[in-house]
Amino acid sequence: MDEAAVRAAADASADLQRRYFDANAGFIVTIGHRIADALRSGGKVLTFGNGGSAADAQHFAAEIVGRYVKERAAWPAIALTTDASILTAVANDFGYDAVFRRQVEALGRKGDVAVGISTSGRSPSVVTALAKAREMGLVTIGMTGRGGGKLAGQVDYLIDVPHPATPRIQEVHGLVVHVLCEIVEEAIAG
Repeated sequence: MDEAAVRAAADASADLQRRYFDANAGFIVTIGHRIADALRSGGKVLTFGNGGSAADAQHFAAEIVGRYVKERAAWPAIALTTDASILTAVANDFGYDAVFRRQVEALGRKGDVAVGISTSGRSPSVVTALAKAREMGLVTIGMTGRGGGKLAGQVDYLIDVPHPATPRIQEVHGLVVHVLCEIVEEAIAG
């Protein structure tokens, strides 16, 4: 990869982010306020995904519990990707597809928010967990790409990045996480 290719990759990412947010800014504001409403009402955020999406889920939870920018009280969020004992026990006893579903079943309550991240929208562990969350009355948010896959039409809010390349989708997801955290902080902490 040469300098021109590096610049081209950065340009492609910036262009996709600009196009995505130009088309979806109002929708993202709506989702941010829905998350804020849940937190104000005593709910929590459960986040999950696999691979790079697991990192995004953990990042989201860290910003909610710690802080994004403002000094404020901690709010409850749990990344369901972080407990190796639960992940391995559930995978061993029930199969990997159940690793997030079982945690949603154990930790989720009506009014909580479940954020499942799958760039393809087809990850069985994410799809089944969001289905369980919806059945239990949690607010469900799917972060995907490529049209939403199996999550399209199966969640309350679908954040779908219209691009075929996983790295570009993940780059938009990263900015979505930051923007949502900023909206939530502004809505709750002023």
